[in-house]
Amino acid sequence: MQNKTVFVSGHFNVLHPGHLRLLRFAKECGDRLIVAVESDRIAGDAAHVHEHLRLEGVQSISWVDEAFLVDEPIVEIISHLRPDVVVKGKEHELRYNPEMFVLEEYGGRLLFSSGETVFSSLDLIRKEFKELDVRSISLPGAYLARHTIEPSRLIEVLHQFSELKVCVIGDLIIDEYITCQPLGMSQEDPTIVVTPVDIVRFIGGAGIVAAHAAGLGARVQYISVTGMDAVREFALSELASMGVSARLLVDESRPTTLKQRYRCNGKSMLRVSHLHQGAISLALQKQMLVEIEQAMDGVNLLVFSDFNYGCLPQPLVEQIISMARSKGVMLAADSQSSSQVGDISRFRGMNLITPTEREARISTRNREDGLVIMAEQLRQQASAYNILLKLGEEGLLIHAGNSKAEDWLTDRVDALNSAPKDVAGAGDSLLITSAMTLASGGNIWEAAGLGSLAAAVQVGRVGNTPLLVKELMQELV
Repeated sequence: MQNKTVFVSGHFNVLHPGHLRLLRFAKECGDRLIVAVESDRIAGDAAHVHEHLRLEGVQSISWVDEAFLVDEPIVEIISHLRPDVVVKGKEHELRYNPEMFVLEEYGGRLLFSSGETVFSSLDLIRKEFKELDVRSISLPGAYLARHTIEPSRLIEVLHQFSELKVCVIGDLIIDEYITCQPLGMSQEDPTIVVTPVDIVRFIGGAGIVAAHAAGLGARVQYISVTGMDAVREFALSELASMGVSARLLVDESRPTTLKQRYRCNGKSMLRVSHLHQGAISLALQKQMLVEIEQAMDGVNLLVFSDFNYGCLPQPLVEQIISMARSKGVMLAADSQSSSQVGDISRFRGMNLITPTEREARISTRNREDGLVIMAEQLRQQASAYNILLKLGEEGLLIHAGNSKAEDWLTDRVDALNSAPKDVAGAGDSLLITSAMTLASGGNIWEAAGLGSLAAAVQVGRVGNTPLLVKELMQELV
């Protein structure tokens, strides 16, 4: 007996529960479920997510036996495949359905799913991943007044970002957000059970630092190391679309770092990291140095964005610093130690470093002294010119050089977003915006102000979306 084939087509921007009900219903109508995902060209303005990501999402559903992209009218696909059943959503039942004429020619059936909950995929995308509520952001009026900084001056600095050439070096990370629907508690063991309804990937790590710089108007070169896998291909495509010139060297002994976050009802439940933390080989270090030397021509700012996954061994760091100094390039660094050991002070002689309090205390091995004393200890240990000490919800401590040997000044900026959605990207946006401000001729107080504003914008949405100049401008006008 021949298997009964069922056919479904659509855009599938975000796989919400309505899609799952439709596909489950379709699978129950036959033996083999085929799904056609309309290409970006066919879908037109209705495609809010790239076609390959939409296809990948549909292919991940266990009820689907085969899924493919279509770049021709659905009626022609049905005429060619001749499925036994075509399933559409309940909302199409009282509308004109051109598939009916083709199905009648060979005896196929058109069915509509029942009990579907209908809501917009675009609404879901904007709700968490793209929508920014600027009402929760406020400028630090008292801080700006203390340093006689007018918003017009910050706007002037932002305009100068387009004159910069920036080189970013460090670990590439891909952040994957898996939105789940809760199903309840397992009856076999005390385990929470969920089903994934949406997967969204973002460029993270040093990659998003480079993307922020490009979004803010600079010409950007990004150099890193990845594995030879599909995640690398995603990164290359995304970075190119963001205006970043990326040189990703291949280390076949490691995967491209992928961090998965499982979220439910707007909260993260679990993080799974696919990574390798060993240092890259000497051969790769030499290759990176060659790439960096070629990229250094005309560079105004070089940024180390270190996540301690092996991309920046100490001998390589020292060679890069020496090369940059010989060319008069401004230097900035961040070395994140949120879940592993790191040492920001190994990046010596930076014009700017941006550690968290925890990272600074790890580097100085100082768990007793106050913030100012500890910051000064770190400054001396790292021979840094300026330190922006990140204090999470308490904002930022600035420990700044004043062009005199022993004259160091300290101030604070409060956190500027009173309702953050996702704090993961705050440090990256602070680092690059503050460093670019210094490279554009701004002082450390202006750098801290703009960096804090950039962080406030970034934490106002879920996932690492590149900053844009206009987003900062609208807060200053």
